[in-house]
Amino acid sequence: MGVLFSSAQSEFEIIKDKWMQEVEKIGMKGQFVGGRPVDQFEKNFAAYVGTKHAVGVGNGTDALFLSLKSLGVGPGDEVITVANTFIATVEAIHHTGATPVLVDCTADTYLMDVEQVKQKVTAKTKAIIPVHLYGQCMDIRELTQWARDRGIYIIEDTAQAIGADVEGMKAGSMGDLACFSFYPGKNLGALGDGGCIVTNNTELATQLKKLRNHGGQHLYDHQCPGFNSRLDVIHAIALNEKLHYMNEWTKHRQRCAELYIEQLKGSSAVSLPFYEQIERHVFHVFVIRVQMENRDALKKHLLKKGIITTTHYPKPIHLTGAFSYLPYEEGTFPIAEQCSQEMLSLPMHIALSEADITAVCEAIKEQLHEE
Repeated sequence: MGVLFSSAQSEFEIIKDKWMQEVEKIGMKGQFVGGRPVDQFEKNFAAYVGTKHAVGVGNGTDALFLSLKSLGVGPGDEVITVANTFIATVEAIHHTGATPVLVDCTADTYLMDVEQVKQKVTAKTKAIIPVHLYGQCMDIRELTQWARDRGIYIIEDTAQAIGADVEGMKAGSMGDLACFSFYPGKNLGALGDGGCIVTNNTELATQLKKLRNHGGQHLYDHQCPGFNSRLDVIHAIALNEKLHYMNEWTKHRQRCAELYIEQLKGSSAVSLPFYEQIERHVFHVFVIRVQMENRDALKKHLLKKGIITTTHYPKPIHLTGAFSYLPYEEGTFPIAEQCSQEMLSLPMHIALSEADITAVCEAIKEQLHEE
């Protein structure tokens, strides 16, 4: 049997019995939208992240879009983010009518280059979206204060970094707003699409609760033009159950990362993830880099061995067809472009065993002709 890339099924097996009991209660009551399970999850999730408010929404992309809308971002505004991210980050900016402004990532962490951000700020800059990528938390404390001094909002894209930490501050607790995805493959995954926005700003939280629910918090009380993007009660039940296991599951991922690093650190052909403290990284994915001419061959070799891998991301944002209209050409963001050609994400999930990791590492060394 091979090695799966992720294993949402394993998580479901752990919560299945309690989840089904709670779903049955919902079915008997006939309350299939909102209600106690959603309220309880929002309360628990805000406490986990360390913020005053959590607002559940339909998915992580909506979380970004509604966050921007709650801040009044629209045509004529600019929003800065990084070229090395999933396309949803930039889609959300685009659909507000604002202009996405991109910067490169750093060569060690692959996270947003803060100095480039500062250089790109103009009078039109309304917000900055730092991305906590691959499970690693950016230390944005200085950037947040710098932005606030200039009247610029910080929206954290925390889709891949639930539980990541900077000196006791969890990812999502440092900006004006933070956006989470509960896509099933995430470290905290629903049983379908789901998302959440957290904030310490009560006014923004109230506005977001209106925006997600047709412009009002109560039926037929439409105070502004809104949207239909509510966290499903069925998913809220699953997320509440999984939240109990987050610390345990995070430690397992960190231990798996340590085993990967221990077995691959002697390889001259593999670049391993950089982190200052393992507590800051929750390893949503374990990303290595190999030379461009070796990456695809390695991926195929691993697949023949039954080892599933993937690429985050095969094209940086500015080289996708969707955002070819932006004023960037090939070579504009050299680090993000190089990463797209060299990165390979190895299996990482709570069911991963030491034997699985050894099998992956031996297969890598075999393909790269290393002992």
